[in-house]
Amino acid sequence: MTTTAARHATTLTTPPPRGDVAAPPGAVVEPHLDPPLTGRPDVRPTSRRLGPGKRRRFAGLVGPAALILIWVVASATGLLDPRILSEPWTVVSTAGELIADGRLQENLAISAQRAGLGLFFGIVVGALLAVLSGLSRVGESLIDGPVQIKRAIPGLALIPLLILWFGIDETMKVLTITLGVFVPIYLQTHAGLRGIDLRYVELAQTVGLSRAGFIRRVVLPGALPGFFLGLRFAVTGAWVSLVVVEQINSTSGIGYMMELARTYGQTNIIVLGLAVYGILGLLSDAAVRLLERKALSWQRTLAG
Repeated sequence: MTTTAARHATTLTTPPPRGDVAAPPGAVVEPHLDPPLTGRPDVRPTSRRLGPGKRRRFAGLVGPAALILIWVVASATGLLDPRILSEPWTVVSTAGELIADGRLQENLAISAQRAGLGLFFGIVVGALLAVLSGLSRVGESLIDGPVQIKRAIPGLALIPLLILWFGIDETMKVLTITLGVFVPIYLQTHAGLRGIDLRYVELAQTVGLSRAGFIRRVVLPGALPGFFLGLRFAVTGAWVSLVVVEQINSTSGIGYMMELARTYGQTNIIVLGLAVYGILGLLSDAAVRLLERKALSWQRTLAG
């Protein structure tokens, strides 16, 4: 029995020989530990070291590039009638002419100003209503119902009433964009507030956070993912609403330029306006996604 135990102890304390070095019988040898992985250089290929975000940096451009390629091929082969849709090179030359005489920059600046003001007011109103509704049952009972009613009413249906109230000046246009923006901000931010993990709420109560500290450290960070999702929808809604209001008794902007071109049958200018709206929407969404990655970097840190 003693011999068996000693032999078993020798087996546990003596590791298998490494290379040409053999351990003497019965010797207690310290186990060999490899250096930690963090100390080794990363010899993986560059493509494997890059994170998913960097690998997909230009993935969003594949779809628009393919669409443009189809447009070019269809126009060059004659499959697409220029009277239906102008050739891409014609649209590019038209853009050059409008830039040369300053009309494109002027109308673009006015459209961007309208969209920016409507987006700003819509974000403020939507986020404020979401916080009031998400943190209070009384606030939810007073706010959530009217917002859901507005959600069910198309923005186009409100334009005649807004014209009667505010006329056809800039106030009506900015207000129309604001009404199209604040609903997705409210819905997604409210959903983010309602989806905060209860463990964080219990932790805040345990450490004795004040009401202001609870809102600053738990509520606002917890609502940020939903807010940014709503912001992506809101940016798109701002440009969609802008297209509508600029084609109703407007005297400036990209939509006015398109409506004027429709009167004279200038398809190339109409297609150029659509391309400008599309590019603005794509760039706006990319900017929101970049801001989201920066603001929510702590999520990836915790997940990693």
